[in-house]
Amino acid sequence: MQKVILAHVLRAQCASILITAGSSAEEAEKVAANLVMANLSGHDSHGVGMLPRYVDAVLEGGLSPNASVQTVLDAGSLLSLNGQRGYGQVIGEQAMAMGIARAKLHGSCIMALAESHHLGRIGHFAEMAVDQGLVSLHFVNVKSRAVVAPWGGTDGRFGTNPCCIGIPLKDQPPFILDFATSRVAQGKMRVAYNQGKKVAPGLLMDEHGQPTTDPGVVVVPQPNGFFGALMSFGEHKGYGMAVACELLGGALTGGGTWHSPSVEGRAIINSMLTILIDPVRMGTQAAFDTEARAFVDWLRQSPPADGFDRVQIAGEPERAIRLQREQDGIEVDLQTWQEIVLAANKVGASI
Repeated sequence: MQKVILAHVLRAQCASILITAGSSAEEAEKVAANLVMANLSGHDSHGVGMLPRYVDAVLEGGLSPNASVQTVLDAGSLLSLNGQRGYGQVIGEQAMAMGIARAKLHGSCIMALAESHHLGRIGHFAEMAVDQGLVSLHFVNVKSRAVVAPWGGTDGRFGTNPCCIGIPLKDQPPFILDFATSRVAQGKMRVAYNQGKKVAPGLLMDEHGQPTTDPGVVVVPQPNGFFGALMSFGEHKGYGMAVACELLGGALTGGGTWHSPSVEGRAIINSMLTILIDPVRMGTQAAFDTEARAFVDWLRQSPPADGFDRVQIAGEPERAIRLQREQDGIEVDLQTWQEIVLAANKVGASI
């Protein structure tokens, strides 16, 4: 069973919970808008279903409402920042605003953001950059619970470690590549578990290292108290990318890496290395515009394979589903909605 809620109603309901949990109205509205935008974009894994976990993290002290990004190092085109465990939807925007300004000034910026609470959909930050004509690359690690197995291993040793690349395209929507380095996002397993569904083979292994289609193995402790694990995409190649995100997003930023069995509590800590490039300052803007457009047009001329209407580029499916869900509403399964209502009750909010 599903509950269908219009986007503006869902934003208001989420904001009211966040305000009661201690956020300013401005912060609550920004976080709520970001969560709902993830749902609108088809990424329910990063949408309003995260709200109950955020409330728990606030109550436990692992998430700090109304925190702001702190500058650790300012060396012009090189920034080192700390998120002070504030809402990542806010911290991430503050950090990106600083990085974008420096890239516009210097032509590029390398920004290290450590110790933010859950940044949410990383594609949002790439969209901020491409809106200003910048190319952006993002490498993120996740400290919460080790849920992804290394290639050749049988238990969780790191997080879903997303990678994102944003590239502006002249006179057309941008290329936004945003993906977890696991075969599927952890949040998608939560959604499937709440809906009572099995998942496709090849995504998961159980707590014994055996293949399974039960998403519950990475959502709730199994009878022996252990969890299963997600698998990285692309075998050794995706695993290599996941390790790169851990080393760049975690170690290089100073945010820390995984090397312990678990982290207590409900907080999700992200650190992110971002690289921003201004094609104008690089002197290649004209060639970039021409060649990028020519290549994308060339891709789209490929005859579609069986089961496909046409060739698309990264970012197009999200933009299409946004239009649909903004009009028709967002489906929230009843289990997830019950969790949201319970979270509201924990802080005395009424929705």
